[in-house]
Amino acid sequence: DIALVVGLFSTYRISTMTEFVIPKSTLQALVRAWIVEDIPSYDVGGAVVGNKNTTASLFCKQSCTFAGKVFFDAVFEEVECSVEWTCHDGDVFDLNDGERKCIATVKGEARNILMGERIALNTIARASGIATRSRQLVQLKENKGWSGVVAGTRKTTPGFRLVEKQAMLIGGADGHRMDLSSMVMLKDNHIWSKGSITEAIKNARALYGGADVVMLDNFSPEELGIVSKRLKEYASHVILEGSGGITEDTIQEFMHESIDVISTSWIHQGVPHIDFSLKVDK
Repeated sequence: DIALVVGLFSTYRISTMTEFVIPKSTLQALVRAWIVEDIPSYDVGGAVVGNKNTTASLFCKQSCTFAGKVFFDAVFEEVECSVEWTCHDGDVFDLNDGERKCIATVKGEARNILMGERIALNTIARASGIATRSRQLVQLKENKGWSGVVAGTRKTTPGFRLVEKQAMLIGGADGHRMDLSSMVMLKDNHIWSKGSITEAIKNARALYGGADVVMLDNFSPEELGIVSKRLKEYASHVILEGSGGITEDTIQEFMHESIDVISTSWIHQGVPHIDFSLKVDK
C-alpha cells in the first residue's frame, strides 16, 4: 500500500527532545479525568487512613528508560502533594533481579498520597515501557549506522496519547503525527473513496498531485529497497516512510539508504509495563 502525506512531519525535527512542553491546563484536564474515573464517588480507603502528614518513597524495580515524570507530578499536584526527584526523564536504570532504586519522595496527607498512588504509578509504568522500547529500536538504528528516523504511529490508547507520544520522544524515537489535525494522510480508504490518488490530493491541497511524504506500507524489506530507490531517483525531495508489521526483530532489514523514516506501532502497542511501587515510609 502507498499512502501520501500533505504537510511535513514537524515532530521529525524534535525526535531527540527529552523535555516536552505541555500546557498546565492540558495536564490538569487529563489528570482530573483520570481521578474521576478512579474515584467516581467516595474514597472509603482514604477516610480510613485520615489526613496525617506523611511521606512515601517511589521505587523502580526493573531496568528501563524512565519516562512520565511530568504526569506523575501533575497527579500529585492535583491531590495537593509534592514530589522530590533524584532522576530525570530519559535516565536509564540498569537493575539486577530483586534490586530496587528509590527515585522520588512524595509528601502530603496520607489520604491524598493514596488517592494519587495508583494513577501515578500506572502512568509512569506505561510511559517507561514505551520509552524503553523506543530506546531499543533507536539503538538498533545506531548499530546499523542508518541515518533515518524511527517513529511510532497514531495507534495509541484513547485518552492516553499524550503520555505515549511523549514517552516515544523521551526514548529517542519520533512521535509521528499527533492527531488528524496535524497533517493530511491519504491512505487506501481515502483514495478509493475519492476515485484516484491525484483527485484525493487535489482536494487536500493544490499540489498538482504532489505530496510531502510517501508512506510505503506493508512492503517486504526487499520490495521496500527497490521501490524507495526508484522513487528517490524520481523525486529526491520527498520523504519516504516505510511501515507495516515492523518489529524489533525485523526493523534493521527495512533500514535502506533511500528510506527516511520507519514507523511502527510495535514501539507502543503491547508494551510490557515497568514495575514501580510507592511505599509509605514507616
